[in-house]
Amino acid sequence: MAEVRALATLKEIPAQAWDALHDGRNPFVAHAFLSGLEAHGCLRAQWGWRPQHLTLWDGDELIAAAPMYLKENSHGEFVFDHAWAHAYAQHGLDYFPKWLCAVPYSPVTGPRLLARTAGDRRTLTHAMTALCERNGLSSAHVNFHTEAEDEAFDGGWLVRLDVQYHWHNDRSWETFDDYLAAFDHKHRKNIRQERSKVARAGVTFRTVEGGDATDDDLAAMHGFYRRTFAEYGNHPALTLAFLHHLREVMPQALVIMLAEREGDPVAGALCLRGGDTLYGRYWGATSTVPGLHFETCYYQGIEYCLRHGLTRFEPGAQGEHKLARGFLPTFVRSRHWIAHEAFRDALRDWCAQEAESVRRYAATLAAHSPFKAQVDTSAPSSAP
Repeated sequence: MAEVRALATLKEIPAQAWDALHDGRNPFVAHAFLSGLEAHGCLRAQWGWRPQHLTLWDGDELIAAAPMYLKENSHGEFVFDHAWAHAYAQHGLDYFPKWLCAVPYSPVTGPRLLARTAGDRRTLTHAMTALCERNGLSSAHVNFHTEAEDEAFDGGWLVRLDVQYHWHNDRSWETFDDYLAAFDHKHRKNIRQERSKVARAGVTFRTVEGGDATDDDLAAMHGFYRRTFAEYGNHPALTLAFLHHLREVMPQALVIMLAEREGDPVAGALCLRGGDTLYGRYWGATSTVPGLHFETCYYQGIEYCLRHGLTRFEPGAQGEHKLARGFLPTFVRSRHWIAHEAFRDALRDWCAQEAESVRRYAATLAAHSPFKAQVDTSAPSSAP
């Protein structure tokens, strides 16, 4: 029988053992990425993040694992449960700490139950609930897991649904002009006008990959990132040391789009590259140029995917404005186990109503696709 261990740091797990449990196509679950967050000041207890990774062992062999964190708040998760916490407080109950299986600050779908067999994935979810009960925790949560992991959850887990906007090259586009040709006239004209405004402003772009990034490139990108967070009054969790870490340890994954004017960087978008997907994460700018955000965060990423044969581009959570630029609604999922039986029953109905509302919203979005009818998508992908 497997031994269950909850570990307070990934330092206790050899990178090779952890990475043997996934196929390496999603950079966010790599040992290097997650351990880098811990080692370079991105996860802090005062911000509500305490690593508590769930692992299964057969003697000295790691056979399954899940990146998990004890949370004292719901910041940096992108699956919003503030109303749940408020309801607990109204009834004199403690919602925090809760136990979260996720990639910090990253609303990116990917494997969460790292294991070679379906049975080991189910053992992980059973261990989550058992440890929650044993340790008096209110709940366990698994955010942005894959569709393939659905079968690991039994009926005690609640399902939540949301929509993101993803780009898919399912029409074998080779160039950006090929891509634009699939749009209706109005949307194609708007995109061309947006791109022209940026070019007329004298802005050029440079794509920096992995080990080619200089210290100045990383400093510029981190400065843009910090500026964006400051504008919204939030803490910039990612440190410059973490970006250096990505360059040194995960050079194949790091991609930065830098916008320059007269040789000086004026904007940037930080991305990570996976097996067939580009993931847009953060952006920032020091200049106000019409269309600069769309060009830096979306069009440059699409062109990168077309050049390198990537078939998907996920530019981050939320943002209906992405639809007009060819990012179509896609369902994302999460699972939630609530220890308090009465709350669990009440929230089951709440989640079902929320899911139905999300499905109606997604259907409305799909009906407003910018593509011509022959390449239109009638429903969001990955529908549960």
